[in-house]
Amino acid sequence: MSQPTEHSSGRPTGRAVPTSADVARLAGVSRATVSYVLNNTSAVRISEPTRRRVREAAEELGYVPHAAARSLRAGHSRMVLLPTSHVPVGPLYSQFFNEFQWALRRLDYTVVQYGSVGLEAEEAARAWAELRPVAVVSLGEIQLTGPGVEILKRSGARVVITLGTGGVEGTHALVLDQGRVGEVATAHLVETGRRRIGVVMPEEPGLAMFSEPRLDGARRAVEGTDASVVPLPLRYEEESARALAARWRDLGLDAVFAYNDEYAMLLMRALQDAGVDVPGETAVVGADDLLLGRLLRPRLSTVRIDMVLGRELAELVDRAVREPETPPRGRDLLASRVVRRESS
Repeated sequence: MSQPTEHSSGRPTGRAVPTSADVARLAGVSRATVSYVLNNTSAVRISEPTRRRVREAAEELGYVPHAAARSLRAGHSRMVLLPTSHVPVGPLYSQFFNEFQWALRRLDYTVVQYGSVGLEAEEAARAWAELRPVAVVSLGEIQLTGPGVEILKRSGARVVITLGTGGVEGTHALVLDQGRVGEVATAHLVETGRRRIGVVMPEEPGLAMFSEPRLDGARRAVEGTDASVVPLPLRYEEESARALAARWRDLGLDAVFAYNDEYAMLLMRALQDAGVDVPGETAVVGADDLLLGRLLRPRLSTVRIDMVLGRELAELVDRAVREPETPPRGRDLLASRVVRRESS
């Protein structure tokens, strides 16, 4: 790298990569101070004017800290790896994941999403481990195994969190009780006098991990009653919804739990177009409590799902990174309750 001259004000010339020493010279501080400021170190008191001067110098020079060097100093990286979802996720989950990532950034973590389509459990774990993340938060599309978790921890991951329908040994398991969603929706329909209840089963790849437990929950809800449950395969397409609505009366259904609000809106419109009265002939219930469902006519009944907040999950990641000796623990999530509106 070319050395700055006394006339260059400490700025590197040409295409040289700026260093923390360049920032220190331009800001008139030590390299240690640059490190403290840019790494958000709270253990050392630095005045706000000095912090501002360091940040302005770094911005002017285009300097960013070197992640690998930073990891060597700290003994671990600040990378949190999120395997990307390869299943369709609705607005509720998208909002949660966005909030989670923002909260991690505020805690000074680097969030990396990893495309894991086509990888098996241990193969995925090895691929993730190559990046040496300090934490992995798996959202359930790939079912981690005990050996996979061990691979990650041996590579330096201080915490592995699974967010899905079941726990995995060695992880902090946040269990989403999908069955409860189907159970409360169907119980509501039974309580309102419905006896032959369809349950939409999306045909899109990857959604079975959510829909099958919801169907199981619906079946639990009708145990001991004279009501019955009928699975209804449905693609998220108007043609598929129209075909199902065309044979609705032949199926003899008087209610449907439509998996979520999006499928419920798709099917409800098709039923109305086919002349099936909602809720007179057929009650409809979705899940997720989306705003659009409240704007329909009739307004859509739904299951409101109280997920863990993204901020809470980010704080769990941070706490587990700082206290890696804390034993992994499980926690059940996804408290659910029906919001009854006009469609049921």
